[in-house]
Amino acid sequence: MRAVLIVNPNATSTTPAGRDLLAHALESRVKLTVAHTDHRGHAIEIGRQAARDGVDVLIVHGGDGTVNEVVNGVLGECARRPDPGTAPAVAVVPGGSANVFARALGISPDPIEATNQLVDLLGDYRRGRHWRQIGLMDCGERWAVFTAGMGVDGAVVAAVEAQRAKGRKVTASRYIRVAVREVLASARRQPSLTLHLPGAEPVPGVHFAFVSNSSPWTYANTRPVWTNPDTTFETGLGVFATTSMNIWANLRLVRQMVSRKPHLEAKHLVRHDDVSTVTVTSDTAVACQIDGDYVGSRETMTFTAVPDALCVVAPPAKAL
Repeated sequence: MRAVLIVNPNATSTTPAGRDLLAHALESRVKLTVAHTDHRGHAIEIGRQAARDGVDVLIVHGGDGTVNEVVNGVLGECARRPDPGTAPAVAVVPGGSANVFARALGISPDPIEATNQLVDLLGDYRRGRHWRQIGLMDCGERWAVFTAGMGVDGAVVAAVEAQRAKGRKVTASRYIRVAVREVLASARRQPSLTLHLPGAEPVPGVHFAFVSNSSPWTYANTRPVWTNPDTTFETGLGVFATTSMNIWANLRLVRQMVSRKPHLEAKHLVRHDDVSTVTVTSDTAVACQIDGDYVGSRETMTFTAVPDALCVVAPPAKAL
């Protein structure tokens, strides 16, 4: 079995010692090549070439942004439905700060424990067990593996990326501070978004929209943050949007989102589960993010669930 280990050396929690340990452990299971990323989009290039070369497994040691790049390199343009039987499988050993995708797959956030999981799963495959097929989100211009959004969260990601470019460390507390600032700024603006769902009347007056491919939506350090708890890689998409930026109403909603037993309900909340597709339009261009990466401002985006799009080296899905 041929594998490429793709390492983002600048990811938050990767270390030279950890990378060496991971490579050594994998060499007992696969014929391994190691590639380090050195610029934005590099993991796309590595993933694309590995798919052309017929590599069996791409192992990502980095954060969610690196995972997204690898998946987009493997699957290519969103305009065509992927054939997971011809694409390499993707595995993840977390190396970022949130590692939302890996956690949603049931992979330990601890790199050493995740390495042991991966070695066991590679052994299972050699013994004839099949790996897991998951659905992805086609965002038109690229694939998303777990989330996308328009409005406040796009503005938060853009602001955090600007601070990262200045050399500031990205932490959960920094995200929270930026998010509070952007929410307060958004509260002073008129809503500009409209949701378009299949078989339903458009929903105007929306301030922001999150679209999810799994749960939870993200993490605040170790605590999960929920928007659509029933959304998984085996269902359709989850949609979470609000028609008010009232501070007190949204504080109550945030408390529900971080609850250990989330029950999300509010008069200004628009929430749908298991949606096949959703289009979000805006009166003016607004900030957009895909898997925690800022992709620019858009006036319209369409998000479509694509079942069984990717083979992943991960534990089996929990029973729904």
